[in-house]
Amino acid sequence: MGKTLEEITQELRDNGDDVQLIYAFNGTGKTRLSREFRNLIDSETEEESAGNVDNRKILYYNAFTEDLFYWDNDLKDNLEPKLKIHENSFTSWIFKEQGQDRNVVETFQYYTNDKLNPYFNNDFTEIKFSFERGNDEDTNYIKISKGEESCFVWSVFYSLLNQVIEILNISDPIDRGTSQFDNLEYVFIDDPVSSLDDNHLIELAVNLAGVIKSSKSDLKFIITTHNPLFYNVLHNEFKKNKFKKYFLKKDESNEYSLDSQSNDSPFSYHLFLKDDIEKAIAAGELKKYHFNYLRNILEKTSTFLGYGNWAELLPQTNDGKPNPYETRIINISSHSKHSADEIAELSTSDKKVLTYLLGEIKKNHLFK
Repeated sequence: MGKTLEEITQELRDNGDDVQLIYAFNGTGKTRLSREFRNLIDSETEEESAGNVDNRKILYYNAFTEDLFYWDNDLKDNLEPKLKIHENSFTSWIFKEQGQDRNVVETFQYYTNDKLNPYFNNDFTEIKFSFERGNDEDTNYIKISKGEESCFVWSVFYSLLNQVIEILNISDPIDRGTSQFDNLEYVFIDDPVSSLDDNHLIELAVNLAGVIKSSKSDLKFIITTHNPLFYNVLHNEFKKNKFKKYFLKKDESNEYSLDSQSNDSPFSYHLFLKDDIEKAIAAGELKKYHFNYLRNILEKTSTFLGYGNWAELLPQTNDGKPNPYETRIINISSHSKHSADEIAELSTSDKKVLTYLLGEIKKNHLFK
């Protein structure tokens, strides 16, 4: 039976694991889950303490964290573009109270370019960026890319996370330099990997896992992602530690399930899709989106095997070429302009084609 997101958040809290790693497709509700979890934990904070950073029980990173930052391009007067920060307690806490600006810059340059310099204004409400020229030329401020911007926002959170763990690793609260983190119980991180290339994505995952594994306090961590590579790197980094991994799914009734996954092997995205299609075939519940799953399997398998086109993996006709009808139906059925189309029922003939193609692909390419 499906669950609500509120019930899923209760389950995550009650699990009691040090690290919980969750994979979910885009659009499943990972960001909503992070909000629901934060609301759950905040609701358990005493009313007179709510909103006080000294008493917060959870730190979280998600799409709403990025929304705190926005660009002022000043196209009218052609002045320097700057990244501005909406007034909020989170960044004020990090920059003004914790003095993390230097660590943020170093982390940002590590993942981008050591010549790309952020400059903060005096009250930490805006940042300008420029490339170091190594001469006396006037500084030209630039608008950085969306990927660099996401990386900057992550660097803000990551620098704070480092500090939090270092402070809480001091067992006696009296010996800590601040009491602001004493009540922290959870860190919730939702998809900090948007717009990163694979090399930096792997570095980020390894570094994040290293920081988390260095924690000696009772802090608990929840990480969600839609990226299989990020998920698998974290799996391999945590596999010798106490952690649990899950698959968050949403059905067409907007109900959720949190399925536990084996901790002894990484997550194979294309194999999950194959299994899901097989279950739908067995239950007689094939939908249009299962053609999308099939195309995804074909694309990943063709890339791995070195084929130039996924259609080359399909059964061939007598002329040694893929059946144009089968190629066309996969193309048509795996692209939709409306989300409602994705759960549309398939015709009997289309179900037969999908079942046949999956069987042939498994047989011809030796899927176990």
